[in-house]
Amino acid sequence: MTKFLLTIAALAGSASAFAPSASVKSSTALNEFARGYVGGEGPEPIPFSSQSSSVNWDPAGFTERAPEWVPWFREVVGPVVREAELKHGRAAMLATVGFVVPEFIRIPGEQFSFEAIPRVIDAHDALPQSMIQIFAWISFLEACSFPALANMNNYDRAPGNFGFDPLGIFPTDPKRQKDYELSELKNGRLAMIAIGGMVAGSAITGHGFPYLP
Repeated sequence: MTKFLLTIAALAGSASAFAPSASVKSSTALNEFARGYVGGEGPEPIPFSSQSSSVNWDPAGFTERAPEWVPWFREVVGPVVREAELKHGRAAMLATVGFVVPEFIRIPGEQFSFEAIPRVIDAHDALPQSMIQIFAWISFLEACSFPALANMNNYDRAPGNFGFDPLGIFPTDPKRQKDYELSELKNGRLAMIAIGGMVAGSAITGHGFPYLP
């Protein structure tokens, strides 16, 4: 039952990938697609679709049928939605790595060995204390972000930007910054879908990486 709930939770979490994108630039032209949200640039091909690529992809026509929702999401909860999407995407990117690497390498300790836990997905039930520690640390980090989220609009903080960049990876050029943000967003969306598929594949097939029958 626990494995089933874990699978459902992972799949549900991947739905965050389709949350509306939000831009913090107040000067965006009103006639731009979705108010210029980052994430509609494409140009990945979309087979079996009326559009040839993912540029401004909106098959349900939400931006045309309900344009009044676009500024509402942007001006009222847009930053919060994008903040949640980035958090989920970053966590999913780490999760995909953390789900695959233990299939080949384990940290020292008999309780973590391949003999004790043949499949990574079994660690959820076999190591309850470790799961509690993970939950506690995630809760702590989430609580630390509450003040930043509450003051996002007051200090014009971009969603997902906590001022933590010790390696100086984030570029200074505005064009490269947008490319970097778009790359992170797309990889995060892919990871949210991927981790759901990985957990579901492992639970259903009973196999490790690459989780195929």
